[in-house]
Amino acid sequence: MLGKRIRLFRSRKGLKQKELGEMVGFMGKTSDVRIAQYETEARTPKDDLIKQLADIFGVTTRAITVPNIDSYLGLMHTFFALEDEYGFQISTDKDGRPCITLDKNHQAYDQIAPMLFAWLSQYSKLKQGEISEDEYDNWRYNFPNIEPTTGYVKNAISDKLDAELQDALSEEMKKRGLL
Repeated sequence: MLGKRIRLFRSRKGLKQKELGEMVGFMGKTSDVRIAQYETEARTPKDDLIKQLADIFGVTTRAITVPNIDSYLGLMHTFFALEDEYGFQISTDKDGRPCITLDKNHQAYDQIAPMLFAWLSQYSKLKQGEISEDEYDNWRYNFPNIEPTTGYVKNAISDKLDAELQDALSEEMKKRGLL
């Protein structure tokens, strides 16, 4: 995540890796290589370099580093990272309370929305008394490796077999002109 944040803020400033590398004091041919290593997370920048990057980008160090949700400030920066990376948006509900929604036009929407709807479904079942708090927690803490209908944790072998079976079924249906 740290590498993605550096790349995001570098891009927002319109800087090339080489330019940013030179701004923080890397010389010659190593300037772009070092920034590329940080962006791909092959290397981790030290705190003083993160501070330098934050100053160049005009942001706090919390905006660059992987957020720590053990504090309210860290949680806020996690929300900001979710906005940048996945299209989360802040809005209000009908009662004027703040809520977080997804931007339907964001590239990540089709991947994230089904997971959030699955979560909403389980949460609704909990609130309606259809499942217990323990069942809900079991679902959350084993997601996505849980069968919502049975509550049993799936194992990797059955997942692979399920995927192979689905692929074989799709192939057969294509052959028969059913897809």
